[in-house]
Amino acid sequence: MQLIVNQITKEIICTAFAQGKKHVDLWCAASRRDFKLFKDSQIGISEDIELLADKGYQGIKNNHKQSKTPYKKSKKKALTSEQKKENSQLASKRIVVENIIRCLKIFRILSSRYRNRRKRFGLRVNLIAVIYNYELKSAA
Repeated sequence: MQLIVNQITKEIICTAFAQGKKHVDLWCAASRRDFKLFKDSQIGISEDIELLADKGYQGIKNNHKQSKTPYKKSKKKALTSEQKKENSQLASKRIVVENIIRCLKIFRILSSRYRNRRKRFGLRVNLIAVIYNYELKSAA
């Protein structure tokens, strides 16, 4: 599952899903499956918008020029202090998304293995996202 969130309003804008093993759970972040889901979903994001992604989206700069992903260390080469600092700054911006995922996981359907019909998973997640957005607006 993939979420697109407005960093300022903390509102869920869009969700994307895949069937089968393209995604395992909400927290499956450090894999190439996330980037494949992004490419397959063909979500149109304007080039003016800054896209903050996790390590699962390495190579997204080819599709979206204003995207930022954390640096990964290789087996032979460690990260420089500047790269670590940039990773930390990116993580402090992305924490908004991680907190939204935490709020969504309060619904047990998203925090454990989904055992119902796959066709309805997207509908149910979208309904949970609408409930989250409604609660967000009513709290303000």
